[in-house]
Amino acid sequence: MKHAAVLGASGYTGAEAVRLILGHPLLKLKALTAHSRAGEVYSDVFKNFEGQNLPSLVTADEVDWDLIDVVFACLPHGASQETIAKIYDRVETVIDLSADFRLADPALYAKTYGRPHEFTGLLSQRVYGLSEFARNSLKGSKLVACPGCYPTCSMLALLPGLAAGLIQSDRIIIDAKTGVTGAGRKATLNFAYSETADGAQAYGIGNHRHAPEMDQAIADFADISAKVRFTPHIVPMNRGMIATCHIELKDGVSISDLRRAYESRYADEAFVHVLAEGEVPQTRHVRGSNHCQIGIFADRTAGSAVIVSVIDNLTKGSSGQAIQNYNITQGWDETLGLTGVGVFP
Repeated sequence: MKHAAVLGASGYTGAEAVRLILGHPLLKLKALTAHSRAGEVYSDVFKNFEGQNLPSLVTADEVDWDLIDVVFACLPHGASQETIAKIYDRVETVIDLSADFRLADPALYAKTYGRPHEFTGLLSQRVYGLSEFARNSLKGSKLVACPGCYPTCSMLALLPGLAAGLIQSDRIIIDAKTGVTGAGRKATLNFAYSETADGAQAYGIGNHRHAPEMDQAIADFADISAKVRFTPHIVPMNRGMIATCHIELKDGVSISDLRRAYESRYADEAFVHVLAEGEVPQTRHVRGSNHCQIGIFADRTAGSAVIVSVIDNLTKGSSGQAIQNYNITQGWDETLGLTGVGVFP
């Protein structure tokens, strides 16, 4: 049994981590931290945890870190690296869900996030944890940077084809959409019901911070230099994510070749599923689960194809993948605590 702490437990990803850890047979929650809500009973912040006998929220400075084995850091971007640096030598493993350790190049981090990285020594030690493609690196690692939700959804859709040399790497267009929880738990007008219901909007057009992360993942896992064209959107649902990837196949590659490559690559995966020909992935079928469903379709334009990927942005796109990564670091069955299927309807 390992003792876990969740930093930033008053946010959506923090609450999702708590929910999943409660069902994990080898993890016990020992500490939950928050900033503005420190001192509150956790079930007063999230009523769905009533009766679970969870620790009350405290500040990070109030935790006895010598009693903690693993930290799930669900803090805002920029705040995570400083807190992790303070506790790094007192815990066995840190699973970071923020963007602070995702980009390996400090200069690229500074350019992408508009601030310098203050702990480049730690950055050089981190493992980028796209679970299905990073298993060998994750085993025994101490600092894991969990991918963003958009890169997770999109790279699961693209990497098998790129790594197999079937897709033209300079012709990738990713059109992705997320539920409102993808923006975090913010009390701002932009995310009020009347501002998000009955509509959809693109944002971060042409310069979203997840695009360099996707380029990095393609270089790391497919050994290809690429720059994806990526546009994200917010749609009026609570949770869920869909990435529609428009690709062009290399000369001589058929849609059947592409499908066979994906079916082979994901045949033994517990959480990634290639749907039968003609079946269209839907976010409602993976809601609340750590599963990803992928559909592969021929496009009406010769030599082109469309790959559709769906995940729950809070689970496979965040806290679920974080727990999957921790399972791998420990050499455990990576499905521990993650065996639930999607909640439907």
